[in-house]
Amino acid sequence: MSSLQFSNAATAAQQMRETRLLQIPNGPRVKPTFSASEMQRRVDMVRAHMAANDIDAVLFTSYHNINYYADFLFCHFGRFYGLALTQDKHTTISANIDAGQPGRRSFGENIVYTDWQRDNYFHAVQTLLKGKKRVGVEFDHVTAENLDKLRAALPGSELVDIGKACMRLRMVKSDEEIALIKQGARIADIGGAACREAIAVGVPEHEVALASTQAMVREIARTYPDAELMDTWTWFQSGLNTDGAHNPVTSRRIQRGDILSLNCFPMISGYYTALERTLFAEECSDAHRRIWEINVEVHEAGQKLIRPGARCCDIAAELNEIFHRHDVLKYRTFGYGHSFGVLSHYYGREAGLELREDIETVLVPNMVVSMEPMLMLPEGLPGAGGYREHDILVVTANGAENITKFPYGPEHNIVKG
Repeated sequence: MSSLQFSNAATAAQQMRETRLLQIPNGPRVKPTFSASEMQRRVDMVRAHMAANDIDAVLFTSYHNINYYADFLFCHFGRFYGLALTQDKHTTISANIDAGQPGRRSFGENIVYTDWQRDNYFHAVQTLLKGKKRVGVEFDHVTAENLDKLRAALPGSELVDIGKACMRLRMVKSDEEIALIKQGARIADIGGAACREAIAVGVPEHEVALASTQAMVREIARTYPDAELMDTWTWFQSGLNTDGAHNPVTSRRIQRGDILSLNCFPMISGYYTALERTLFAEECSDAHRRIWEINVEVHEAGQKLIRPGARCCDIAAELNEIFHRHDVLKYRTFGYGHSFGVLSHYYGREAGLELREDIETVLVPNMVVSMEPMLMLPEGLPGAGGYREHDILVVTANGAENITKFPYGPEHNIVKG
């Protein structure tokens, strides 16, 4: 290459370096997951909180809040994303690598930052929020390094936490959210049926999981033809691998008498639903059946306790008594359930709405929670393995509606070849 060519390239690169922000309107907007009125309702709630707390602007940085307030689920891949919200502007911040996709997906406006200078993301934040005196950020999501960079980009701005307040706003679901969650529960049941059909002695875990995941993805595509298809997955575990609720799939082959764990997770526009069931391959020993039936007893009792006015901690305490009566409380591994909505295995959790002894949140209508007791007995004990049943319930005015239909218990889930 000649020196002139090098010079031209250097000049072009310098021009690119000077281009820090872009707008890339590329194609029409996609059909959104929720109506414009639903999205505006969410934004209005945040703006009301801002006004009541003298917050001039908010910068969301998490998967769950950007998705909840903009209908855009980003792919991190080493880059930062945001949603800058003021009383009159709503702008997602995305990386140039994604081109026009965030703009097509986002509720509101979109601005793109380039890679030609380091920290162009923070330049975008500065451009959108410069001069704002109090800025809400998610202290439970922003790293210490990025918090320092935000302070440098917004000199004179006081950064205050917005994460916990927005978590509380997300806890009560709208009718549109509940309709989507119900579809997710239905699709999880389809995944469960495909999973159960694939179970046989000698079949590897991953083949069972693949059958389930494919069935769910195809049904999501049929039901929501305009949705992006991403992140739906299945954890199917056998034998020793059932001990952890989040253990990954392996190539272990199913053996006769194995305890099995079915875990189906359809993802629709960032909304997670779940179906979890204990099963056995061909036969179930008396020791295993005893533990399984105890877990089913707690599962059924827990469903009856989910109702408006109940406190999360009280539900956990009452279910603890059943496990204690059977002398298996020491084998309980986590809380009895959690909230649903914008949630995944790598982002999001409304930690203030879990059925645990240390959560005092009171259930109200339109909250959506799971009932999912789990026992884990280590290898070497009679009935060893991990036992999980998982249903999703929508809290109503007078009780709760169970939207999971897949059967559970020994009468249904000892799978014959």
